[in-house]
Amino acid sequence: MTPLIEFTLLAFGSLFVIVDPIAVVPGFLAITPNDTPQQRERMARMASFVMAGVLLAFALLGKWIFKFVGITLPAFQIAGSIILLLVALDMLKAQRSRVQETREETEAAAQKMDIAITPLAIPMLSGPGAISTVILLHNQADGIAQDIALCGCIFAVSAATYFILRLSAKGAQWLNPIAMKITTRIMGLLLAAVASQFMINALRELKVVQ
Repeated sequence: MTPLIEFTLLAFGSLFVIVDPIAVVPGFLAITPNDTPQQRERMARMASFVMAGVLLAFALLGKWIFKFVGITLPAFQIAGSIILLLVALDMLKAQRSRVQETREETEAAAQKMDIAITPLAIPMLSGPGAISTVILLHNQADGIAQDIALCGCIFAVSAATYFILRLSAKGAQWLNPIAMKITTRIMGLLLAAVASQFMINALRELKVVQ
């Protein structure tokens, strides 16, 4: 397997797991109780576009942000891995992490006329975990081909998110609670492994481990 394919699979898998659009569905329905399926589809489309834009911006500007605020890559890798690990631990308990959105944000969103941008796109879909992930992946990318692959993965995850939210627009009868909990725990385990790998990469750069 070539390095480009390995990076692409890592990027798509990491982003899909941290965005976790399947787990967003119950919250999406809860904050749009009085909206029609057509209105929900429009919100899902807008949220997916905004999510892609936010993640692309942070992926492309991550290095400049580091230089501006004086943060080294290993420091951000360690911080990012801790955030991802916190999310993963909650996923292993089959619950949505408060790192991604709080109960107060969800309840407040239910009172809004249109929740596409906030809190659906930010922070439910593109929260601190997703932003940390794209910055770390961009700094891990080796060459323009992997940079393009990362951008493609962001668009692919955005499209998958829209498709899942669109399916749920008329209700989530298809979403089996037991299957969802099993899927969430498996994705949590994978995310914990990704977080651990980011931590190992940081320690290697600091020459703490070989």
